[in-house]
Amino acid sequence: MNSIFNFINLHQGEERKDKVLENVISNISFRGSNLWILACAIIIASVGLNVNSTAVIIGAMLISPLMGPIVGAGFALGTYNFSLLKKSFKNLLIATFVSLAVSAIYFYISPFKDVQSELLARTSPNIYDVLIAFFGGLVGVIAITRVEKGNPIPGVAIATALMPPLCTAGFGLATFNFSFFFGAFYLYTINCFFICIATFFVVKFLNYPSSIIDNKYEKRIRYGISFLILVMIVPSFYLAYNLFNEKKFTKTAEQFVQKEFENNGYTVIYKKINYNANPKTIDIAFLNKKFTPQEILSYNKMLATNGLLDTKLNIRQNETDIKSEILNEINKFDTNISEKDIAISKLRQELDIYKIFDSSLVKEIKILYPTIKDISYGKVEQYPNTDSTRLQFIMVYSGKDINDTQLREWLKARTKERYVTTMINSVDN
Repeated sequence: MNSIFNFINLHQGEERKDKVLENVISNISFRGSNLWILACAIIIASVGLNVNSTAVIIGAMLISPLMGPIVGAGFALGTYNFSLLKKSFKNLLIATFVSLAVSAIYFYISPFKDVQSELLARTSPNIYDVLIAFFGGLVGVIAITRVEKGNPIPGVAIATALMPPLCTAGFGLATFNFSFFFGAFYLYTINCFFICIATFFVVKFLNYPSSIIDNKYEKRIRYGISFLILVMIVPSFYLAYNLFNEKKFTKTAEQFVQKEFENNGYTVIYKKINYNANPKTIDIAFLNKKFTPQEILSYNKMLATNGLLDTKLNIRQNETDIKSEILNEINKFDTNISEKDIAISKLRQELDIYKIFDSSLVKEIKILYPTIKDISYGKVEQYPNTDSTRLQFIMVYSGKDINDTQLREWLKARTKERYVTTMINSVDN
């Protein structure tokens, strides 16, 4: 049993407590070089978010000195050192304010204000971010209290990611997008708080000397920390639940599109699933397939039976405003597709209006009307008056003893076309 305890004992390889506290206190202050390093790290992180570069963002995380006052606050709580706690909070507020101000100024003057994936990733925190912050904080504090620091500190800086959400909050301020600001700032607050709590637990576990003797203060601090943990965790659980439902909805919607359209040979060139709309929406467009209003209504009725409640399917076709949307969506995956390809697709869609996709029509006509010799049919535009146009199904045929009225009525029912004209080729007859 003792050998197992020695194997997991955190006191082995521990640095002297007074030296650890000295190092922690020296890294709290944001003055001189620390402030300049912070400002540079903010600009680097902002540029990385702006150009959607993960490598640049990671570099900013490694440079950032933001961990200092957060760890200092955790040590202050663990040792009940209120003067150290006050100093830590003061410096953390200075660092936060400077970071928000510099990032907001950068994004305000930057000509590129597109919302990139790296920005979006920092606007919806959930319970997983709590776990990352807490366990990342544990690793960081354990490393700080060791004689041999090893290499966990850079990994902790990357995992806990203090700088990117703070810069994203600056982006929200610069663009007046307050949903971005509050989401990103909440993520930053989660990271700060749970790194601090992880530090508190390690300090208590390693029995760092307390600055007070009165047990009443200890109990109040513990109750206060427990309350704050609940306050921070409950919203993150709610956000995690929403994220789970969104992922589930997206997966179900993808399966529906694949089963009903892609598996039937329809080429989808645009797809956008919006879980946050009311009702939820699935927008899709096809390369050369056009659906009738009745078919679209039928597909919408199928949504509920496929687990997509409170959802509307929008099939985008014959819309001029979708051209740029399709190009943007396609260019995410294939940079070789150009506007020429979209123009060709649009031309095909227009030509398909005049096509009749029914190879069995002629066979059925010849069975019902065996005396018919030659058949030609198609769709043309007809102008009943100068202000309107309509598509007319026209069939020209030759043969004897054909009831033209009966043939026309049968064609209307068979093709489901509203306007049908039949003509006998008098030359052949």
